[in-house]
Amino acid sequence: MDVNLINYGLAFVEGFALILSPCILPILPIILSGGLTGGKYRPAGIIIGFTLFFAIFSLLSGSLIRHIGLNFDLIRKISYLLIIIFGVILFSDYLSNIFSRLTQSFADTGAAFANKNNNSGFISGVLFGGLVSIIWVPCGGPILAAAIVNMAVQKTFLASFITFLCFAFGSVLPMILIALAGKKIMAKTTLLKKHSHLLRKIFGLIIIMFAIIAGFTGTSAAWIVSKTTNMPSTKALEGNTLIGALPSSYPAPALNSDTIWLNSPPLTMQALKGKVVLIDFWTYSCINCIRTLPYLKDWYNKYHDKGLVIIGVHAPEFEFEKNVNNVKQAIAQYGIHYPVVLDNNYVIWQHYNNQYWPAHYLIDKNGQVVYQHFGEGLYDETEHNIRILLGLSGTTMPLLENTTSSSIAETPETYLGYARGESYAGIPNALPDAVGTYQFPITLAQDAWALSGKWLIQSESIQSFSNNAAIKIHFFANHVYAVIGSKNGQPIKANILLNGKPLEQSVGKEANQSSFTVSKYNLYPVLNFSQPTEGELELQFDKPGAEVYTFTFG
Repeated sequence: MDVNLINYGLAFVEGFALILSPCILPILPIILSGGLTGGKYRPAGIIIGFTLFFAIFSLLSGSLIRHIGLNFDLIRKISYLLIIIFGVILFSDYLSNIFSRLTQSFADTGAAFANKNNNSGFISGVLFGGLVSIIWVPCGGPILAAAIVNMAVQKTFLASFITFLCFAFGSVLPMILIALAGKKIMAKTTLLKKHSHLLRKIFGLIIIMFAIIAGFTGTSAAWIVSKTTNMPSTKALEGNTLIGALPSSYPAPALNSDTIWLNSPPLTMQALKGKVVLIDFWTYSCINCIRTLPYLKDWYNKYHDKGLVIIGVHAPEFEFEKNVNNVKQAIAQYGIHYPVVLDNNYVIWQHYNNQYWPAHYLIDKNGQVVYQHFGEGLYDETEHNIRILLGLSGTTMPLLENTTSSSIAETPETYLGYARGESYAGIPNALPDAVGTYQFPITLAQDAWALSGKWLIQSESIQSFSNNAAIKIHFFANHVYAVIGSKNGQPIKANILLNGKPLEQSVGKEANQSSFTVSKYNLYPVLNFSQPTEGELELQFDKPGAEVYTFTFG
């Protein structure tokens, strides 16, 4: 299940469940009284004022959490713990009574305000709704705090905004009904109170269930897919039917001819009717994508003259990947000869409603998407389906050996910019958009990272601002890669230390060279072991200007 959808659903349930908080039910007549008095636009003003406050408060709170350098792994765990605690409070009569006594004073304050407020019209409605939402915040208690954190830890601002909208819609929905329906709803509030005991318990269980599901599915749906499918694929498949086909095929979405195409003039799905088409969403600094390239190139070489068209949709993860010259260099570096289209504005990505790197969509000769696969692995299955659609024997040809494997304990991909940065454990706390002087801690927990020297921490990356500035990460993996670039285009030497020692003194030549030169924005292999290895990797950059985006592992 898509983690984003789980979080959106959780946010809506969180918002709607606020109506069952013990001290919020007494506030409902406040909203009703405000909606029944004044002009006809007053109810709309109340709703807008209430929602506007939530927008400002939630988004500013989420931004604050992003920018003060807190550990997002810890925040995420705390947020789901808060949600579970709130679910337990809703389910327990004893805890609900305690919570009611602690927050009842806020409801009393709101009632007193409502009695004194005799203004009418839209503007007074906005002010009224905003002030009532102030009362709503402490009544929301831990669930509102958890929801704010849930917004803050989203991968993108858009995901945070959608999460907020789901929460706000859930919380304001009862307000809309009450403010607009007036006396009819007033009669129902007695019924709601009568059955609130049972409803409260049901919502408590729903909230706990959503929190457990979201908490255990991890932090990134794309990361989950790449890990769970990154398994060796060596078996031969037989038969004349598709394996893993979609239950219901659908017309292939349109491509984008109003952008840059490489290795080919712009293509359209209409012109490709009669061909078997494989759409590959990738980006050149994604190690999971790069590990699929040998298979894609192999299929292209074997089946292109038999009617297979492979189109690489390059959807950039980082800003530097939008540069056409960088993409051209990557295509030449990896020997890609099939068409590649630059999807810098995510037009094709959105047409397919895609969420993953890499992602493969297989389209039959009638222009129907019949098979899709996300992440690495299942290469034999994909090739089998290509052959079936081409009208060839279903038995796959000999496969390239897939030597990649993953471990549950393997360090996850680690982003370093503050927008998605996780597991930072340096001294002092990270300073967003400012140059700071940092130092390593005495010890570093597994998967944590820290800085030494002067660094600028930006939204997507971190940039060295002093000679010999360094970054250290405690990893567990067979292979370590880093996405790095040179800000001014000048070569920068990166020295590799493992567990505090130069590489050649630590592990010999197994882990490759003891330094490398950063000149262009790319994915650089750093360590290479024959078996899973734990250690502390340190990269020291001899001059300022190194931009480091992420560490990836395999």
